[in-house]
Amino acid sequence: EEGARLMRERSAWLVPTVSAGEVVEQMAKSGRLTGLRAEKALAAAAGMRNGIRLAVRHGVPIALGSDAGVGAHGTNGHEFTLLVEWGGMTPMQAIVAGTQNAAKLLGWDDRLGTLMTGKLADVVAVRGDPLQDIRVVERPLFVMKNGVIYRNDSSVTP
Repeated sequence: EEGARLMRERSAWLVPTVSAGEVVEQMAKSGRLTGLRAEKALAAAAGMRNGIRLAVRHGVPIALGSDAGVGAHGTNGHEFTLLVEWGGMTPMQAIVAGTQNAAKLLGWDDRLGTLMTGKLADVVAVRGDPLQDIRVVERPLFVMKNGVIYRNDSSVTP
């Protein structure tokens, strides 16, 4: 509670990288980690859930991040799902954390993070409504970065 209050007061950002907590929790539950390591992993995952929920409740600014290179490339969309499921964020809060907030934290919000005239054309499109089912962001159909199309699976069916 105190940490979350201080973060809000001082405008400190939280970038939780929730997938790291999920991985160690799965390893503990599957038996890949045992003994004290498993206990520590389970405690860390529970602490991560609690910490994110406290941050959300106290209005701490949150940006989506990942340990890119640690997990498989292309799976970072799962971080949105975890912010909702573990962190108690609404789907819109998670989307803002991964777009507008991430750009603001990096000091790039004048160039990206929102769809506005004059900003870089960075667009990700999914089939379905992420406000109804955040998991659809894990399966992008279209990806454009700085106006260049890197993925266009418009022929993909749900």
